[in-house]
Amino acid sequence: MTGLLQKLSDSDLQEIALAIRSGHLAPPDSTIALQRLVPASSAPSVANDLQWLSERGFAPEQLAVALDMLIADRRARPRLDNLLELVTTGPEVAGIANRDTSVVVRDLFTNARESVLLAGYAIYQGQRVFQALADRLLAVPALKVRLFLDIQRAAGDTSAPAELITRFAERFRSQQWPTDRPLPEVYFDPRSLESDPTERACLHAKCVVVDQQTVFVSSANFTEAAQKRNLEIGLLIRSHSLASQVIHYFEELLAGNLLVRVRA
Repeated sequence: MTGLLQKLSDSDLQEIALAIRSGHLAPPDSTIALQRLVPASSAPSVANDLQWLSERGFAPEQLAVALDMLIADRRARPRLDNLLELVTTGPEVAGIANRDTSVVVRDLFTNARESVLLAGYAIYQGQRVFQALADRLLAVPALKVRLFLDIQRAAGDTSAPAELITRFAERFRSQQWPTDRPLPEVYFDPRSLESDPTERACLHAKCVVVDQQTVFVSSANFTEAAQKRNLEIGLLIRSHSLASQVIHYFEELLAGNLLVRVRA
């Protein structure tokens, strides 16, 4: 089977189904008839596909029904344009319809019902950036919030990893997370604290996954500048499949102890 049949337009498939039902098109002698329905260059391949199905027991009406089902399946699937949304920070540009990063992130936090997975590299003025998420966690105690963040070892800092983790946890509680709000689970990549710079790595991913349904991937860090002023570009993707894959990736890293929880 060439697969070309599946690539035809809905209107072409409808015409073929109608021709089969009317008896004007019947495999195997269908190439000439198909030239009146599809481009001549495609007719032989489409004829081969119809013949392949016919040889496997598809009667004419079954062929027509199969084409109807293919059309119906296409129409039931959401358009790609409805699944993807451009998200930016920075100056507005004429002719480009997009949403602002800070607005999208706030909406994701505010409407979360079951879970939020967030990965980020740099955090600054986090109490403002995370206010909506912290408020939502207070309002919905069952909400599972996991933050995967980078703990950085400054140049020349020879402190033990445990000390760096303790400092980070204290800063996060006192400066980056809104006061009087439940704390989320926080994780980091222990390779970021390697004393040898050649062995050191950073957690540089920047994304949000909400309720295993929506994924936001962006160049923007979780800083007020990145959310509101810098020039940043991201995509908001409504896909349960993709959301599940991102979550599975992080959970596998946790299962392998490649990411470790910060005990705040």
